[in-house]
Amino acid sequence: MPLEIKILDYGDIELESSFLVLGHNCGRTRRVLTLGFLILGGPYPVVVDTGYRSNQIMETLGMRGLQYHEHMIENQLARHGVRMGDVRFVCHTHLHIDHAGKDDLFPMNTTVVVNRRELEYSVSGLMHPQYPAPDIKHLIDRLHTKSALRFLDLEITGPVELMPGVYCDAANAHTEGSMNIIVETADGIATICGDVIYDFNDQIVTPFNEIHDWEPRTTGNHGTTKRAEKAAIKKLLSNSRYLLPVHDRPAKIEGGNVVGRLHDQVPGPIVQSVPQRNWFPA
Repeated sequence: MPLEIKILDYGDIELESSFLVLGHNCGRTRRVLTLGFLILGGPYPVVVDTGYRSNQIMETLGMRGLQYHEHMIENQLARHGVRMGDVRFVCHTHLHIDHAGKDDLFPMNTTVVVNRRELEYSVSGLMHPQYPAPDIKHLIDRLHTKSALRFLDLEITGPVELMPGVYCDAANAHTEGSMNIIVETADGIATICGDVIYDFNDQIVTPFNEIHDWEPRTTGNHGTTKRAEKAAIKKLLSNSRYLLPVHDRPAKIEGGNVVGRLHDQVPGPIVQSVPQRNWFPA
């Protein structure tokens, strides 16, 4: 059975727009998705990112959480016939507040997979309070429980195969320890890219306030350099057939262009085509 990725809807977040795209609509509030991903078709289910713990915890960042009963992770998994205890690995693109808030709901024999540098970065205080205490303290409990936590050292080792057709690779963007999860589907490479991309339209299709050819716009929320952020986006566009960020719907990529958007699964039907710019007008 070929690998496919199901989209998990963990609810929405209201936040300031320039947090998503640098300098865009400063001071205006915007509502965005918070997605997770379920990889099926392999020897066991794999979950990527678990959303935020509660609506209340998002207030610590001055944001509003909009999470309801149907968005609970157990209910999202049940839509695909998967129970919490069925999941072999929970992988994290990174450990920010809206990505690692439900790990404690999984049994300790479900292994949480993180890039070691990300856990180090989370306790450094450099992006406090985006790493809330309850989430990180739970990971410390896993740190001292046999097989409950798996560390990767992607900056040193390069990509690591988690199971046949699923690889983890250093993102080199957003946070110092962020990673991408690369899935070999029947229609090509699909990359779950966390928060390296927040908004396809304003960062890539018509990048806000950029004048250079094929130059993406960075997010307004990152702990690496602008050059690293731009390079990471370009690498994703060059190497993937599909891109799956956490706060925007998945995109289909051809020749470095976003050509379509998907909704519930990857591969899957295109629900919105994206017209391309005419780079060489007559």
